[in-house]
Amino acid sequence: MHLTRRQFLAHTATATALAAGGCATVNPAPDSLIVDTHQHLWDLAKQKLPWLGGAPEILRHNYRTEEYRAATAGLNVRAIYMEVDVAEGELAAEAEFVLGLARGGQTPTCAAVIGGRPDAPGFADYVRRYQDSSHFKGVRRVLHSPATPAGHCLKPEFVRGVRLLGEAGRSFDLCMRATELMDAVKLTELCPGTRFVLDHCGNPDLKCFRAPRPGEEKPRHSADQWKRSIDAFAKRPNVIGKISGIAASLTPGGGADDLAPVVNHCLDSFGPDRVVFGGDWPVCLLGATYQQWVTMLRQIIAGRPAEQQRKLWSANALQHYALKV
Repeated sequence: MHLTRRQFLAHTATATALAAGGCATVNPAPDSLIVDTHQHLWDLAKQKLPWLGGAPEILRHNYRTEEYRAATAGLNVRAIYMEVDVAEGELAAEAEFVLGLARGGQTPTCAAVIGGRPDAPGFADYVRRYQDSSHFKGVRRVLHSPATPAGHCLKPEFVRGVRLLGEAGRSFDLCMRATELMDAVKLTELCPGTRFVLDHCGNPDLKCFRAPRPGEEKPRHSADQWKRSIDAFAKRPNVIGKISGIAASLTPGGGADDLAPVVNHCLDSFGPDRVVFGGDWPVCLLGATYQQWVTMLRQIIAGRPAEQQRKLWSANALQHYALKV
């Protein structure tokens, strides 16, 4: 969630540019289930999101269930809430709110990955508090913020917390800098009993997959470096990859062709049985609307077998998260 201010400003106008450029929305058949494993919701009157302080205007609004319904209109979507990096003192309130939302069964939200601090002294008690909820599927701690420098997830106390999640039958979402993906590989080796989900295709810099443009900064890493890291991660037996987040990095004029190298490498590396879809709404609005992201992804995977497409959109998530929808 912690995009830099430069990244925020670079992407603010992109969704508008995509719409103006004619990125048509193509809705799938009504019975084509989509399980969105990365749904964000926030109500700024009730939550404190410190990272929003430097965000562009498009994100500094309420994004609640009613806005999510509007964004996904015409799509048959069930969603897994993804924690939104609230202030540390509000983690429990966020968890209780979203688990109650899922328990109520009146919204698209059917489960949740809650925020947590695996290296905190009280983490075991925190996990136990929600252990009996079948809607509690995992924990995420954002690892690309200033508070979590390189190597943070390999600290002994952090590793202990992540191992505890495996013992509790919950997964851990990895959202980190692309240049630190080998830390993720090491963490999965240290915690073989825990299931991991790699968010946002490992957060690659899209610039490394195309020719440089005048005046833009150099990519943070090479395409080969990212590919090698993804391949090393995907070899681990206790991981899956989430096709999400990358639409937010599109710049004006960008589209499916910019995302295809990332999507296709992840699909090939993880294989058809270990990939899930994530909307990353409303953060995706930095580069595309929800409908545009779905349309672009459908275009990218159109040549793959129908069964593999179904696994990406819903079947794998239903199995991985033991969902009842």
